[in-house]
Amino acid sequence: MSEKKIYEYDVVILGGGPAGISAGIYAARGAAKTAILDISMLGGQPSNYLELENYPGFGKIGGYDMMEKFEEHVDMFNIDKYPMQEIQKINLLPEVKSIETLDGVFNAKTVIIATGAQAKKLGIPGEKELLGRGVSYCAVCDGAFYRDKTVAVVGGGNAAVEEGTYLTKFAKKVYIVHRRDTLRADKIAQERAFGNDKVEFVYDSVPLEIKGNDSVEKIVLKNVKTGVESELAVDGVFPYIGFVPNVEYINAQVEQDENGFIVTDETMRTSVEGVFAAGDVRTTPLRQVITAAADGAVAGCYALKYIDEKAMERVGAAK
Repeated sequence: MSEKKIYEYDVVILGGGPAGISAGIYAARGAAKTAILDISMLGGQPSNYLELENYPGFGKIGGYDMMEKFEEHVDMFNIDKYPMQEIQKINLLPEVKSIETLDGVFNAKTVIIATGAQAKKLGIPGEKELLGRGVSYCAVCDGAFYRDKTVAVVGGGNAAVEEGTYLTKFAKKVYIVHRRDTLRADKIAQERAFGNDKVEFVYDSVPLEIKGNDSVEKIVLKNVKTGVESELAVDGVFPYIGFVPNVEYINAQVEQDENGFIVTDETMRTSVEGVFAAGDVRTTPLRQVITAAADGAVAGCYALKYIDEKAMERVGAAK
């Protein structure tokens, strides 16, 4: 069996979404030899968004179109891209960090974790069993399968309300189920949903179970104020109740909060020297494309600063 190829970099970025791409651009502009690794294709979560209208300078733009532009920007600086990498092991603790994939071992002076987050699961019976057979976490990906059908969206934030409204392009009826009696979504998103006669809100309710044989047939709800249980006949269920960080391979090597998100300071430094985190994977009050990109810019700049500081230390020690 042949040995794996060894790659040497100044900066290795884990994740090719807005945070990772932004970090790569800033690092590469500072003359650091930079690589971006991703377990899928570059673009991250925004690639699945129907459209964005709150990123300055773009007006309305499709998520996939925006991330294409991000990647074109990456290519201006000859950043090495390694998509579809199956990560086997990560060691962040030594001075020289290492990420081992099926394709090779990537050594780096500094690592920026920008692996993002994924949709939080409801954790109820039927969710896992009916995944792909009526349970979906991506309205843009799967909405067309629900033409003239009835679906339930679970959640009350921007994602739930916006994706629920999007689903009305296909579905004849969209229930938006929220555990509270008021929504958390932006007012403009709420107004669009309130003005859509295909949308019906089910407040003060939480899902208990998703039922169906070969596909979703109904969702069982409980009113949190009265305790009364009820059933909604639906063909699909789309949970949008938040996110959990993609930290599976980090193995608690850096400090994380009670929800698993990586703790950083204002320069995106983690608890481990030479390791930074940016975007949705870290503890942050807002998870948006623009904040992820901003995090990446800070992380890229301070990764460069860290590399320079270590180089100066070595020079001083040699005198």
